[in-house]
Amino acid sequence: MENIISALSLELKKKEEYVKNVVELLDEGNTIPFIARYRKELHGSMDDTTLRTLETRLQYLRNLAERKQEVIHSIEGQGKLTEELSAAILAASTLAEVEDLYRPYKQKRRTRATVAKEKGLEPLALAIFAQTGEDPAALAVAYVDEEKGVPTVEDALAGASDIIAEMISDDPDIRKALRQKMERQAVMTVQAVDAEKESVYELYYQFSAPVSRLQNHQILAINRGEKEEFLKVSIALPGVEGQALVCRCALKPTAQVSQFVKAAAEDAYDRLIAPSAEREMRSTLTDRAAEAAIANFALNLKPLLLARPVKGFVTMGLDPGYRNGCKVAVVDGTGRVLDTAVVYPTFSQSKKEEAIRILSNMIRAHGVKHIAIGNGTASRETEAMTVEMLRKLSGVSYMIVNEAGASVYSASKLAAEEFPDYDVNLRSAVSIARRLQDPLAELVKIEPKAIGVGQYQHDMPQKRLDEALGGVVEDCVNAVGVDVNTASYSLLQQVSGLNSTTAKNIVAYREENGAFTSRSQLKKVPKLGPKAFQQCAGFLRVPESKDIMDNTGVHPESYEAAQKLLTLCGYDKKDVASGNITELQSRFEEVGGEKAAQFCGVGVPTLEDVVKELMKPGRDPRDDLPAPILRTDVLEMKDLKSGMVLSGTVRNVIDFGVFVDIGVHQDGLVHISQVANHKVRHPSEVVQVGDIVKVMVLEVDEKRKRISLTMKNLPKEQ
Repeated sequence: MENIISALSLELKKKEEYVKNVVELLDEGNTIPFIARYRKELHGSMDDTTLRTLETRLQYLRNLAERKQEVIHSIEGQGKLTEELSAAILAASTLAEVEDLYRPYKQKRRTRATVAKEKGLEPLALAIFAQTGEDPAALAVAYVDEEKGVPTVEDALAGASDIIAEMISDDPDIRKALRQKMERQAVMTVQAVDAEKESVYELYYQFSAPVSRLQNHQILAINRGEKEEFLKVSIALPGVEGQALVCRCALKPTAQVSQFVKAAAEDAYDRLIAPSAEREMRSTLTDRAAEAAIANFALNLKPLLLARPVKGFVTMGLDPGYRNGCKVAVVDGTGRVLDTAVVYPTFSQSKKEEAIRILSNMIRAHGVKHIAIGNGTASRETEAMTVEMLRKLSGVSYMIVNEAGASVYSASKLAAEEFPDYDVNLRSAVSIARRLQDPLAELVKIEPKAIGVGQYQHDMPQKRLDEALGGVVEDCVNAVGVDVNTASYSLLQQVSGLNSTTAKNIVAYREENGAFTSRSQLKKVPKLGPKAFQQCAGFLRVPESKDIMDNTGVHPESYEAAQKLLTLCGYDKKDVASGNITELQSRFEEVGGEKAAQFCGVGVPTLEDVVKELMKPGRDPRDDLPAPILRTDVLEMKDLKSGMVLSGTVRNVIDFGVFVDIGVHQDGLVHISQVANHKVRHPSEVVQVGDIVKVMVLEVDEKRKRISLTMKNLPKEQ
């Protein structure tokens, strides 16, 4: 275990003491959000991303250690374990190295070499491979035995060659050297299966690049093109470099070069090593690209979940459609459904006028302030109708909402439980309205990979994708905090320490007993034990509580420390409740963090967090973010001209650029080369999903529905 702690410390550049503490906290069953927020003194204030990286690497290194012991035990059981081999296995830093060392001792399927060994030719192979200068044919004479299936010298030599080829193929040093060489010099070549056939993969119909320079999105696109049988792919070292490397390793430099062993080495490379090395390289590239895609997906998901909510307003959700019409739902400021309808604005002019009349009446009747329009089928026509309607209504604005996953939610068991009286389509309209009001509360009801802010999510290792995205959802929910008296069980089950059962029990308890009036009341919820309470309490808000602390991010275990801090700085809880506490930060600084922490009996990081929470009790951190762009008019692609500067919302950030919604129904692309005036390795260095950015139109291709944008050298605002 000490070796694992040291390795993690080195990788993450964190003190061993902190790493050891985190490992112990994880082993005790603490969640990442709880550790990140309430155990800062123990880990030096690592953020949740670093802690999750530590957790992932810890699992890998533990699996590696376990595999090493399995391999050692297996080889020992064969009576072939040496001190040198055991030391090499224990020193291996990756699973690939361990498997290379284990390869010669694995139970193999029946091969040409095993057949030759059964014929008694292994001693001959070893004698030839010793490369003493003796003639292989002369050595082979003694092994001719028709009864054993070796009728001639040539048959004996062929069997010996097969055994030598397998010995060379199983050599871990050769495989390691070849792997390193391929990482530096191998070239991927891609060709079309049918060059005449049109597809989205035409860019790769005649493509070649060193594997060291392949971009992750290229790897994933090529993999999918191969899977769909548009592309054929190969990876190889240039010329005969692979053969040459194997020969250099297999042939003894001081002995007369044995042409027989050289031929066996070349056969080993061509028949055994090269195909295996190519498969391994493809797998390595795919794993690398998948990890990068998952990381990028997580990077995009976080700001989408933490987008600023448009709270407290009556909102209309429009789920556009052609044949089945446009589904309409009006919800109040808390998301409760007030009214629903279906209109058919795309059927005819008279139907559009009827739709405007129905929607206008609903807007007036319920005092609708905002309209959320889904960005799917018929969205363009629905937006045009909405703009026409809004010209006759004052004080109402609209926003196009990404409806990815709304259909998944509306057909789910959860939606059926929440809206048993509504059909699937109307549930989708409700979800779209609520996405504008509180993106986080609504999006947690949907599988993260269905939200649509990544690439190739269906090609990813699903377990790893679910773990990574689930972690992002958990971190976002706990960063914001959850009102225990209004949250759905979907939201509650994302809270640290809670699961589906305890979340449902919380909802059932408040339905039976009324609103919670204190955090301590949570202890009465069935199956919510002391450990779960410790993990969840700080993230649950109770606005109805008489104790203002219950509506902050201060953990109950720190209430006493918070009270001491208030006393030390000349305040009490009434000041916190009234907001008359504006000088708390400056008074805390005057006293000094170390001195205050010593007086209060907690660490400085914890006390600093307490100060922030007391100054803004019940605050929503998302309120500090830029407000979403709400529109009253619409642009069309034909309205766009080169040089036009517009404001837009970043919808997706991927390896090669940024997609920006500029209000024309077709997101524009800012290529990575146009993201900033300086070179960037990834667009995420400059922007994230949800950012409001200024862009300039470079080019518009109406036929192909492509808009090229730039964020570079924008004209200065007057």
